[in-house]
Amino acid sequence: MTVDDTAARIRTTGKPRFVSAQDVAHRAGVSRSAVSRAFTPGASIAEETRKKVIKAAAELGYQVNDLARGLLANHSRLVGIVATKPEVGFRADLTAALAKALIRRGSVPLLINTGETKDELAAAQQTLFGHRAEATIILSGSPPASFVDLARRNGQPLVVIGRSEPETDHVMVDNSAAARLAARLFVARGFTRLGLAGSRSATPSIVEREQAFCDEAARLGARVAVARGTDTDYAGGLAAGRALLAGQPRPRAIFCVNDLVALGVTDAARTDLALAVPGDVAVIGFDDIPQADWLAYRLTTFRQDAELMAGRAVAVLDARQRRPTGPLISERIEARLVVRHSFVPKP
Repeated sequence: MTVDDTAARIRTTGKPRFVSAQDVAHRAGVSRSAVSRAFTPGASIAEETRKKVIKAAAELGYQVNDLARGLLANHSRLVGIVATKPEVGFRADLTAALAKALIRRGSVPLLINTGETKDELAAAQQTLFGHRAEATIILSGSPPASFVDLARRNGQPLVVIGRSEPETDHVMVDNSAAARLAARLFVARGFTRLGLAGSRSATPSIVEREQAFCDEAARLGARVAVARGTDTDYAGGLAAGRALLAGQPRPRAIFCVNDLVALGVTDAARTDLALAVPGDVAVIGFDDIPQADWLAYRLTTFRQDAELMAGRAVAVLDARQRRPTGPLISERIEARLVVRHSFVPKP
């Protein structure tokens, strides 16, 4: 069979057809089992035969059916990445980094967007567990605990990123340490009227940042005005910023629970009230998304390293698969302060 033969078959039948191992065997003039051995590491096959098979496979565009191999071995190589709104903010960077890390590992990433309705959630669960994923990685945000419970009942290795679930391996950024540092840096510059731009989404990471910032500010004798948008996005930041900056006395510095919120707060200050950032109000964000470095914002923020977190999550997954009954694994990663224009700490 040639490439032209395959194309002709698609045109006449209307059905696409993958090049099969039998097609490769026919072109190479070898048996079907010889093709299988040529693509099986360590299998016994003459070097001349292997070269003929590889040449024929390249000419036809043949790829090994890893899905079929996985089903036969009860090892799918699929790893579910479960997220709510994976396209938003830092989750988009983390999802991309996880996909790359899993592909390097030899796994097949399966992105599961949980959606926001009961029906969407049920469909997401059916997709993940119906495809017999061998492991699951759940991102911070709002994927419900039912995903965690279902993964456990299906015997899947499970890693949770950015949140903590009972009896579950997890990788987290140190939200509390970063938020407390933000409060200390503001107070060290003499700012005692502070603002917190939060979110009513109340995800675990957001709650931890809000609580730590408020607690540290109170310990240092600073006053904190709190405003929350509906979600941790730009629109939520605009709403929180407008609420904070319309009040009196106006906060001199605002800690934002993520960068998208910080961008909204910054635009609320500059556009609505013609305030200068940082001259009239200083702003610190969290995540260090690409937009934080745009010239329009130059946002001081705490960096979450998506590549580092993805690598740690895959390492935890590997460790769990090696020792299914080993002790729980907990990784905590520092969020490093990146100083730009929106706030410069006291030297």
